[in-house]
Amino acid sequence: MKREALGERAALGGRLRADMPRISFLVQGAAPNPYEVTFVKDSANLTALCTCPAGENGQYCKHRFRILSGSPEGIVSDNQAEVRTVESWLLGTDIEAALKQVKEAEAVFEKAEKELVKLKRRLARAMRN
Repeated sequence: MKREALGERAALGGRLRADMPRISFLVQGAAPNPYEVTFVKDSANLTALCTCPAGENGQYCKHRFRILSGSPEGIVSDNQAEVRTVESWLLGTDIEAALKQVKEAEAVFEKAEKELVKLKRRLARAMRN
């Protein structure tokens, strides 16, 4: 049995049906072989799975996040255009809301990082005087 099938079965508790719309991508990561990133749409639910170690352990996975953010970066399969379809599946899902919160938090973090750099420079100047 493929890694992807095992991961899907564990993640979905056997609820995955063959009639659910599904899009899979091959995404090159750090490993020699590409990871398989699969999105399954079921009404207002969207499931996102990845065969990378983080994805298989239910952790944050940059491969899924990139595709959900509309980026085809790293996709080595010939279906990069389907990233737009996956993006359209986000509308009204809990993933859409969580993704928005992550992006907002990243913006706050980036602003804080810039402020920290500025304050450290100010501290360095003060220590020279």
